[in-house]
Amino acid sequence: MVSFGSKYYYISSEQKTWEESREDCRQKGTDLVIINSEEEQRFLIDLNKRVWIGLTDQEKEGVWKWVNGTALSTRYWLPSQPDNYREEDCAEILVDDHDPLLKWNDIPCSQKNDWVCETVDV
Repeated sequence: MVSFGSKYYYISSEQKTWEESREDCRQKGTDLVIINSEEEQRFLIDLNKRVWIGLTDQEKEGVWKWVNGTALSTRYWLPSQPDNYREEDCAEILVDDHDPLLKWNDIPCSQKNDWVCETVDV
């Protein structure tokens, strides 16, 4: 567990699909990370890992929601993303050199990635 601000984060050491990753978080009493600020986005980028975040449009294509059901407001998509290129319904933070802040990418939920679980405020 790693702390940042008033929250704790679990960073995986293996790779799973988005659903498997979310289930792992739930078994720990947490959920996939919801990014609420630029500071939190930068903290996650600094992990230097390609990770699942708790953002999906599985319910309705093009309507991105966080795992707690809230609509997406702050956005850190890479340019030209999300593009739903291959039925891409889950979001990751991509490690690249394109932009220091814009790192979100949509990919198929069946791909395997590391992930980050986030606790509620402590």
